[in-house]
Amino acid sequence: MSRLDRLNERYHAHHAGEKQEFVFGGDDRGAIFASLVGGPGRRVLDLGCRTGALTQHYAVGNDVVGVDVDHDALARASERLGIETAWADVEEGLPFDSDSFDVVVAGELLEHLADPVNAVANVGRVLRPGGRFVGSVPNAFRLKSRVAYARGRYPADWDPTHLQLFTPGALRRLLGDFEEVQIRFELGRFVRLHPRLLANVQLFSARKPG
Repeated sequence: MSRLDRLNERYHAHHAGEKQEFVFGGDDRGAIFASLVGGPGRRVLDLGCRTGALTQHYAVGNDVVGVDVDHDALARASERLGIETAWADVEEGLPFDSDSFDVVVAGELLEHLADPVNAVANVGRVLRPGGRFVGSVPNAFRLKSRVAYARGRYPADWDPTHLQLFTPGALRRLLGDFEEVQIRFELGRFVRLHPRLLANVQLFSARKPG
């Protein structure tokens, strides 16, 4: 069995019984992504698109290709949104020409990867010079998580498929080959009081040199 087949089985089993349409903060995060993606007329690569719950916010007017390791989720995204899809593993490589996308989106993907450095290098290859890489990762060290760790427990929303915990500094280093790196804290009832401690996600945007 190939690595991609194993990932397909793992994530299909992980998502079994979930409400596949639900993505935490989906509408708010999708609106932010849409503003960063821009358009119309952008060629967009959406990595880890699942069933397209976020993709729908920036698909209209743009030429979007969705990528995921969950074959069934991809089929639903294609049926739902009419987008092109590719069953692929971003860590192993992306089946697209170099410099072929205006924007690459990775919404809650990087924390699932064993080798995010190689994945980000693959993103850089397929982006056109001046293209943007946008996405989000959990704010793994927000206050609620810190309290749980201090008590010797996993946070209540712990996800066993998460392989990385990103601080803002680690995320910035991961994006070190890009320019104009911006990281912001978003989503949560009390974010305005202390974004770094109370936000649920870190959103990022970066530009490929050229």
